[in-house]
Amino acid sequence: MEALISSFLLILLAEMGDKTQLVAMAFTARFKVLHVLLAVSAATVANNFLAVAAGGFISGFFSENVIKSVSYGLFIVFGIWALTGKDEDEKDSGKVIINPFFTVFIFFFISEFGDKTQLATMSLSMKYGSPLFVLLGASLGMIAANAVGIAVGALLGKKVPAGVIKKVAAFLFIALGIIGFASIIMKR
Repeated sequence: MEALISSFLLILLAEMGDKTQLVAMAFTARFKVLHVLLAVSAATVANNFLAVAAGGFISGFFSENVIKSVSYGLFIVFGIWALTGKDEDEKDSGKVIINPFFTVFIFFFISEFGDKTQLATMSLSMKYGSPLFVLLGASLGMIAANAVGIAVGALLGKKVPAGVIKKVAAFLFIALGIIGFASIIMKR
C-alpha cells in the first residue's frame, strides 16, 4: 500500500506544471474532452507499464538525447500542425482525417519518454519491488494531474476563442521544442 500511495503522490506532484500537462490542455482546445482524457489515460498506463516492466531497457537502446530530441521534434511538428491543420469539427470532406484518440495517444506517449515522471516511476518500481502498486499509483497520479490540464483547457475553451487558444498553444509547442533542442546543444 505504501508503494501505491507514495507513487501516486510523487507522480501527481511531479506532473503538475509538466510539459505533458500543457499537451493535455492544448489537445483539449482541439479535440473533444472525452477523447483527450481517454487517450491521455491510455498513454499514461502504457508508458508507466513500460517504465515499471522495462526499467532501464528503453534507455539501454536509445540515449537520453535521442529520446528527448524525438520528443522536442514532435513538439515543433505539433505546433506547426496546430497552426495549419483543421480541428476535429472542421470537416472539409465530411470525414475526420486524423483519429483524435490515436493522435493524442501517440503524441502523449512519445512526449513522456525520458520525462522525469517516467524515470521516477522506474525508480519507484525498483525501490518498492511492487510493480503493480507502483503502476497503479503512478498512473493514477499522472492521470489526475493531466485531468487538471484538461479541465483548464476545457474552461479556457469556453472563455477564449478556440482560434486564440490554438495559436497560443502552437507557439508554446514550437517554443518548447526549440528550447529543448537548445538545452541539448548547450549540454554538449
